[in-house]
Amino acid sequence: MTHTTLPRLRVSADGHQLVTETGAPFFWLGDTAWELFHRLTREEARHYFATRQRQRFSLVQAVALAEFDGLTEPNRYGELPLFERDPARPNPAYFDTVDDYIHMAAEHDLYVGFLPTWGDKVAQGLWMSENVIFTPENALIYGRWLGRRYQHVSHIVWILGGDRPVLHDVYDDRPIWSALAAGIRESIPQALITYHPCGGHDGPNGLHDEAWLDMVMYQSGHGSGHDVPIWEWIEADYRRTPPKPMLDAEPNYEDSPVNPWPVWDAALGRFDAYDVRKQTWRGTLAGAPGVTYGHHSVWQFYSPEREPINHADYVWREALERPGANQVQHLRSLLESRPPLLRRPAQELLRSPAGEGGQHVRAARASDGSYAVVYIPCANQTVELDTACISGRQARAAWYDPRTGEYHAIGPCSTGSP
Repeated sequence: MTHTTLPRLRVSADGHQLVTETGAPFFWLGDTAWELFHRLTREEARHYFATRQRQRFSLVQAVALAEFDGLTEPNRYGELPLFERDPARPNPAYFDTVDDYIHMAAEHDLYVGFLPTWGDKVAQGLWMSENVIFTPENALIYGRWLGRRYQHVSHIVWILGGDRPVLHDVYDDRPIWSALAAGIRESIPQALITYHPCGGHDGPNGLHDEAWLDMVMYQSGHGSGHDVPIWEWIEADYRRTPPKPMLDAEPNYEDSPVNPWPVWDAALGRFDAYDVRKQTWRGTLAGAPGVTYGHHSVWQFYSPEREPINHADYVWREALERPGANQVQHLRSLLESRPPLLRRPAQELLRSPAGEGGQHVRAARASDGSYAVVYIPCANQTVELDTACISGRQARAAWYDPRTGEYHAIGPCSTGSP
């Protein structure tokens, strides 16, 4: 059977962006579809992929060994992922369905950010630790099995972790993750591998210098309120050596309760499309090769026959069309309309204070001065720019509406898009 193929991804020469194996820029516009393999039928998966393709997503993040009952509740076809909860004994019938969904994604021009397991199956001494099933020995076996199975599938980005730190109290889980990465790389030496951490600035601690880690992920998350300064974390990492791409792989989910742990105070409300825009735009302009969007009902594929997790309030098919999901494509469209590989963080463009929290302004520009992008989060917010560092010519400017993707002229000197 012939399957659609997409070019394999790798890190760009400067270490900050992602490109295809032919050198074409790749903009990471991800979606969190954690329970995709576990909870959807093939018909439902096809609807999901078709919707995200129309909305111009480029990648979906999904988990083989899912967090919620992933070891004990079968998929929609009655199959569990492992025999007797043993990572050294994967169930081929379960992974046949995973295979179908991975190939279905490529048919919709979508890459798959593939998590071999959620982090609760590894992380010792943390919540849900009764799910821990991995050791360095069986992680290597499982990684080898996955590597052999997917060695010819070019549109996978390997994401280890899953909402857990690698260092916690006296526990160091790096030997397990390193063994899993080594097993994958035995059959796929060119595999692009990253790690999805828990929320907060310290999430990726202990990983940057790991030889198997090609890209750094952060999770600005849902538990620290609005306007978590992801831009500070990304720009700081941008200056680290060796350089590695870094991005926010889980900003606030649209319609997620704000700070829902341990008990949600409904007076705090939910994150909305405006919160999504602020986090996705500012994190990306700080130096990231893209960002991952998420909706609180979509990641869990909530439907009425299931118990909602953390107060999910939309059925997942309805949630696919929420405003933020339809607006993040405009970030991709604008940044792909200019040479992406020239883009650099550029707060030096700002003559006025950048501001903090919800008023923080973020700027980026091309390394050759040919263009600049400035995200201003608040209406009627005044920003003064130093256009001399954009180019030696008089700059043209336009407003770009992140809700609609429309340009609006600024003053008489503006003619069309900047």
